[in-house]
Amino acid sequence: MRYHLAVRIKMSVTRNLEENGRSTAETFEGLGSAVDHFEAYPNPHATRIATLSEEVAKLFKLGREDLLSLRIAALAHDIGEVAMKRDYISRAGPLSAEERLDLARHPLIGELETARAGAPRGAQLLVRWHHEWWNGSGYPDGLRFEQIPLGARILRVVDAYASLTDARPFRPAYSEAGARAHLINWTGLEFDPRVVRAFLSLGPLEALRAYNHVHP
Repeated sequence: MRYHLAVRIKMSVTRNLEENGRSTAETFEGLGSAVDHFEAYPNPHATRIATLSEEVAKLFKLGREDLLSLRIAALAHDIGEVAMKRDYISRAGPLSAEERLDLARHPLIGELETARAGAPRGAQLLVRWHHEWWNGSGYPDGLRFEQIPLGARILRVVDAYASLTDARPFRPAYSEAGARAHLINWTGLEFDPRVVRAFLSLGPLEALRAYNHVHP
């Protein structure tokens, strides 16, 4: 009798977690769209990153809670930029040194904003660390190799690809081949080699296509 009661309680807790997870993810779907609008992405960016991140994460057999944290972080990874409200984010032309230094604060601000929005701690940390580099040259904490959580390493690769293959105010979109070449060229420096290999192994997906590219 106690065994069956324990099973029922466990099933109930699992259902509640799943329902809460779906509700939280839906909240961040809306936030992701708001971030896309602020950053002047002409096509869906946050949901595209969420889709591709999940596909890569499945190859590493991430668990349900880790997948949820990754999806939320993918949708909200640049929410710190919205909170900062800087005009230079959507301005054509390169950033000044001062602007680049200022922009490097956005993962820390994003961590705080996702906490306020009710994201789980795992998602908050992925937002904080999605600009860390495999060789330790990233920010804000200069983590390197496996110090960087796998979810953040996945986000770094997927965010780079999705950003390159969409037009920005300061450059046209890369072709799919050009973006893949960029990932390969920066493997072992910016990107985790295992994650790049997994990403490049993905089959044909709508989320992988480049938007009206001009850049080779």
